[in-house]
Amino acid sequence: MAPLIDPDITSPDRRILITGGVRSGKSRYAETLLADLAEVTYVATGPVPDPAADAEWAARIADHRVRRPAHWSTVETTDAVGALRSVSGAILIDCLGTWLTAVIDRLDTWDEPLHNWQDDFHDQVDKLVTAWRARRGLAVAVTNEVGWGLVSQYRSGRVFTELLGLLNQEMAAASDEVIMIVAGRALQL
Repeated sequence: MAPLIDPDITSPDRRILITGGVRSGKSRYAETLLADLAEVTYVATGPVPDPAADAEWAARIADHRVRRPAHWSTVETTDAVGALRSVSGAILIDCLGTWLTAVIDRLDTWDEPLHNWQDDFHDQVDKLVTAWRARRGLAVAVTNEVGWGLVSQYRSGRVFTELLGLLNQEMAAASDEVIMIVAGRALQL
């Protein structure tokens, strides 16, 4: 898939948010934006899987790892804020949905009413958005669009959908460009 936009690494504050559904091609598209750059750090925010416990997730992670150019650095961490502040060169954060999962896990709030811990959540989002806005160089973040399907019958699913929607709105407002991937096609928003 050819990039819709031509990333300009000389732009000091270029922040691009890539969104779309599961398996839409958003990670692959984000990788094409940075493929030819000399210095890229890939920040993988998801858990490192135990292949014996979750073979499907392990296969997805392996697929992502194989696609990355050999000269890219990889940081596997849920500390996206720290990565935005500390790494040099271009950065690709994949994905905000797994980052959010780690935040909800850390807050241990999957089953609590949102009003009980909303300030803690907003504090985490504010720190991420502040670091995103302050980032120098080319920064690309991948996220999921999850609010177009059925409403989950499980509280945890509804919490995740609501919070990811809020996070995506904040990140989009702080981004220079937002690209939606649908069926492997890039649409500039």
